[in-house]
Amino acid sequence: MPTVYLSINVRKRILDILVYLLLALGSIIYILPFLWQVSTSLKIPSQLFVFPPKWIPNPVAWENYPRGLRMVPFGRYFWNSTIVTSLSVIGRLVSCPIVAYSFARLKWPGRDFFFVATLATLMIPFQVTMIPLFITFRKLGWIDTFKPLIIPCFFGSAFFIFLLRQFFLTIPEELSDAAKIDGCSHFGIFWRIMLPLTKPALAVVAIFEFLWTWNDFIGPLIFLNSEEKYTVAIGLQQFFGAHGADWGALMATSTVVTFPVILLFFFTQRYFIEGITLTGIKA
Repeated sequence: MPTVYLSINVRKRILDILVYLLLALGSIIYILPFLWQVSTSLKIPSQLFVFPPKWIPNPVAWENYPRGLRMVPFGRYFWNSTIVTSLSVIGRLVSCPIVAYSFARLKWPGRDFFFVATLATLMIPFQVTMIPLFITFRKLGWIDTFKPLIIPCFFGSAFFIFLLRQFFLTIPEELSDAAKIDGCSHFGIFWRIMLPLTKPALAVVAIFEFLWTWNDFIGPLIFLNSEEKYTVAIGLQQFFGAHGADWGALMATSTVVTFPVILLFFFTQRYFIEGITLTGIKA
């Protein structure tokens, strides 16, 4: 028996080591493009296309960063992206929990039908609704403003509603029943009990919305016309169109644009993992 037990232990450790090696290999594959981007952003022109490629620049061309940021008004683009992203995140955090709580805990006629209809919208690609949305926003006079990028966020998102609904379903109903006995209203239960317990899921919603909005290219491309209202995604495209041959400056600006996303995940990865782990799959 001890021999069998040790054998099982050894096999388990070998399997764990193989899993970690595969994960490490996958991480290296995914991080290599970013490392190459950072390396290129610090190279002088004569080092860009040498073979074999040099990963560590010598000398280090720090001037690529200020030079790249001066070529186009990236300060204005960063400010625009910050406004759009912040308000979009607020909109999702305000609207999605309310709708998700209604689908999870309130009983009203047609609830299941409307929940299925909400999920069905996930199957409709943005390219299908792009033209109708543009026509609608043009008639409202919202073209070339931030409104088409912000206001729809205050009306929920099917994916986030589903995510939060599943999280609400994992919370014991006894908590709600006890609050009802104490005379708490549905809004009181939602505000005082449910929301504090869903902080990990709300963190996931905020992180995902930040990433999607900050990196969004097609939305600003369609709805914004004035250069002073461009976001960083459009700004990078403008930079590439005007200074595409300047690879050092282009990679430097790309690194600066990527940095807020990396910083966000670095400081919120615990909440992100916790929210994904705790979100149930209860139907």
